[in-house]
Amino acid sequence: MLVCLMIAGLFVWGYFSNGKTGAVQGVKTSNAKGSLTAEETFYDFGVISMKNGDVAKDFTVSNATTQDITLKTVLTSCMCTSAFIVKPGGDIKGPFKMPGMGYVPPANEIIKAGESRIIRVVYNPNAHGPAGVGQIQRFVNLTLDDGEKLQLEIKALVTP
Repeated sequence: MLVCLMIAGLFVWGYFSNGKTGAVQGVKTSNAKGSLTAEETFYDFGVISMKNGDVAKDFTVSNATTQDITLKTVLTSCMCTSAFIVKPGGDIKGPFKMPGMGYVPPANEIIKAGESRIIRVVYNPNAHGPAGVGQIQRFVNLTLDDGEKLQLEIKALVTP
């Protein structure tokens, strides 16, 4: 019994001491280069109902440099999540989805110096059926042509 308690204690200690400092681990709001930035990289929808259908969140990403950058790929972490690039003027590019679940087009979106784009993240709470009830956490990974990455995250508690 004591051995079980010690093992459980190690798991709890490992979970809470893995470098978390109150921020969402693995999510950048900026980087050393400062190429692609976002004021907000995390959004919690709170409690959402499957019967109410899709929910969406717009994240604004900006080119903080003096040179054009190219957003090469936009990929989601699950088939239930789609992402779109909303250009100035309202044109929409996408959907971008999870790799391995059909063709995902390259984004190849040039963002000029000082410009921004909206990344619209749409979550479908019905995609997993009844098994999809409960807490969810999904990611959208943005990759520039030079390999730089920015991750956006959504969370929700899905009810029937």
